[in-house]
Amino acid sequence: MTDDVAHLIVRCLEAEGVEYVFGIPGEENIHLVDALAESSIRYVLVRHEQGASFMAEMYARVTGKAGVCSATLGPGAINLQLGTADATTNSTPLVAIAAQGALSRVHKESHQVIDLVAMFEPVTQWSARVLIPEAVPEMIRKAFKTAQTERPGAVFLSVPEDIEDAVPATPLDPLPIASPRADAPSPAQIERAAAVLDKAENPVVLAGHGAARAGASAALRRFAETLDVPVATTFHGKGVFPDDHPNALGAVGFMRRDYSNFGFDDADVIVCVGYELQEFDPVKVNPRGDKQILHLHRFPAETDAHYPVRVGIQADISQTLDALADAVSKRFCCDDTRTGVRKLLDEELAYGRGNDAFPLVPQRVVADVREALGRDDVVLADTGAGKMWMSRLYPTYEPETCLVSNGLSAMGFALPGAIGVKLARPDRKVLALPGDGSFLMNSQELETAVRENVPIVVLVLVDDEYGLITWKMELDLERHSHTRFGNPDLVAYAESFGARGYQIESAGELLPTLRRALDDDTVSVIACPVDYSENLRLTERLGDLEEAL
Repeated sequence: MTDDVAHLIVRCLEAEGVEYVFGIPGEENIHLVDALAESSIRYVLVRHEQGASFMAEMYARVTGKAGVCSATLGPGAINLQLGTADATTNSTPLVAIAAQGALSRVHKESHQVIDLVAMFEPVTQWSARVLIPEAVPEMIRKAFKTAQTERPGAVFLSVPEDIEDAVPATPLDPLPIASPRADAPSPAQIERAAAVLDKAENPVVLAGHGAARAGASAALRRFAETLDVPVATTFHGKGVFPDDHPNALGAVGFMRRDYSNFGFDDADVIVCVGYELQEFDPVKVNPRGDKQILHLHRFPAETDAHYPVRVGIQADISQTLDALADAVSKRFCCDDTRTGVRKLLDEELAYGRGNDAFPLVPQRVVADVREALGRDDVVLADTGAGKMWMSRLYPTYEPETCLVSNGLSAMGFALPGAIGVKLARPDRKVLALPGDGSFLMNSQELETAVRENVPIVVLVLVDDEYGLITWKMELDLERHSHTRFGNPDLVAYAESFGARGYQIESAGELLPTLRRALDDDTVSVIACPVDYSENLRLTERLGDLEEAL
């Protein structure tokens, strides 16, 4: 018997190696959901489609395989768009599948029907509607191929309800999957790049998320050690170069000039490895546009006046780094700069470890989270003031172990994202770290985690305001307004979902509470009051340091 389109789609998803589909069923996609129930794929029922999109995105971040989310037409599909756009701007593979009204009514004004393909087109690599049953194998294969290309991103497919339960005229099978072969770098481009480095005096490496996606961490360490050059990462690339390596320069991406930026001041060449402009504006490390750029990636660089590419090498990143290290005859040494930067960062962490103030200073939170988690455990730092402190200060040792929303900086991703990460990496401890503003944007997914038995810990940084906006307003306007709000009893709120709740009432309680919650095989929420008066002290200190230097 020939499968209907719903069952054909599911067989194609199975052929792509899909393990989970995150979503909410609707009247127009009941056949697809029913087909998933009979398959090897686990359908994770969520409480909001936005949560589904973030779960799929963060699953993809740590696996490199396209995450899949699903929704019905109209409002359900619209709710998928934030995580879909976040995936594209974060160069993360994702396939979003939504229902649509029947083809007989999509051309006219009709209940719940809007042009979904046009709506998703600006935020995806490819957006399309399935028009005939026979197109399904090609379209599913193209969706995953496009999402998982050299520059990953999101894809959207719309499936009209009359197509979903239609039966192809002849039996169809999923298309075969061809694995691309890593390309060796051009010898001529390696020679050109080596000539630039042989003439350089103070090169520095800026490693981005592309290096993590390419699995280039080991090659990056070999390159840094062979040439003895310092390596900074973007916030999005944290962990691709370990922060306890002697050549580590920390992460760049803070809204003001930070310690790690000083490592670029005297640089004449910046070797950008897997770096994309959306991760960090190059004007902040190359303000005059006079530093030479070597762009090592799988695809060409974006054009920017402050990113003047002297040599671009589009090839496998690991092979490129190894070939370039072999071709450069010069060796460098810049111990003073990198040692000085690391000393400043270490002093901040030491200040946090020794500070018993309550509410907690953010440095104490960072230090205790680092102490509680293993080297390969995962923390998701949601967008807000907490993200800034974690991204710039949290020592990270492995790729994809400190996750942020970088390109879009979407709030509310950490809790649902932690569910996706834990399903992908059940052997690792997973901590979501939202502020109270971010937490309540998708806190309903606590029920999903409890029901689906996905043990995660959510550490909520409580300051009763949108602290990052207060920080920005104080910096630019010297006052702030409309950023304060109230919160429920977060312990009772967590327990109402069947999770465990903890209230931190002194600085000394955080670390043992974190350890206890992370060791429990359940869902836990920790409410931790934070004093963000440290925010302005930090930017004042950075300003004074810049003047001193």
